[in-house]
Amino acid sequence: MTSSVQLNRDIVVRFAPSPNGLLHLGHAYAAMIAHDFARERGGLLLLRIEDIDSARARPEFVEAILADLRWLGLDWDGEVIFQSDRLESYAEAVERLKDIGLLYRCFCTRTSMRRAQESGSQPEGPDGPIYSGTCRHLDADISFDRSQAEPHSWRLDVAKAHALTGPLEWLDKIHGQQVACPENLGDVVIVPKDTSVAYHLAVTLDDARDAITHAVRGDDLFASTHIHRLLQALLGLPTPTYFHHPLLFDSSGAKLSKSRDSASLSVLRTTGQSGYQLVQDLRRGIFPVGISLSTA
Repeated sequence: MTSSVQLNRDIVVRFAPSPNGLLHLGHAYAAMIAHDFARERGGLLLLRIEDIDSARARPEFVEAILADLRWLGLDWDGEVIFQSDRLESYAEAVERLKDIGLLYRCFCTRTSMRRAQESGSQPEGPDGPIYSGTCRHLDADISFDRSQAEPHSWRLDVAKAHALTGPLEWLDKIHGQQVACPENLGDVVIVPKDTSVAYHLAVTLDDARDAITHAVRGDDLFASTHIHRLLQALLGLPTPTYFHHPLLFDSSGAKLSKSRDSASLSVLRTTGQSGYQLVQDLRRGIFPVGISLSTA
């Protein structure tokens, strides 16, 4: 779906949902914010489907995303982009990080990590538990031998990487100038055990490839930006300006999410409600009963 008006290509924004479930009201709010940010500045809005998790991604969810956006009256520019078409570029970036000695194999299981967290040896960070580094100092030969028989992920040695890049900063249009502190998230997974690439690397590469100038996304991804800024420096990629907007919360104080079975847009759409009116209400800060906007 392409706009017919002349667009300012100095402003490029994206909405990037994952087709592992149905979109909910929080997605509608995020899509509206990204759409309006681009349109108010005469810029482009790209639609990127983040479908690298092949075990959970479903074609029917892709179709539902497109139908929901059309129902909401939120258009986008150009063809829909699919991460699954870019696996080769992710693999190339992984090899680059390996070549400079910044990735290491991790054999830890969810059970062992949960036990470490419960024992206090794996503290909580801004984006979840911080990995304790159990596998970071494994002998290279032992690590290789184990990899022949044991499932493993690849983690980024964040402290080593940050020492290589030196101090880093990034700008958030809401939160101001930021000093990158990727160590606060620990050694994040770059290649999971069960998929070819993790979110952190894929989104960083895609934003560069798509020439995103302004990464408009929810506050729940604010902490991840510290890692993304590090990856940009390591791989020689440009740094967009960030715009982390507030999230919608339900009556229990939890953010809307697929995992909590928050009411889907598809249900609202198929019951005859007006998507146009819903977006107009969201723009005016009018939310359904029990839904509120975060203030943090």
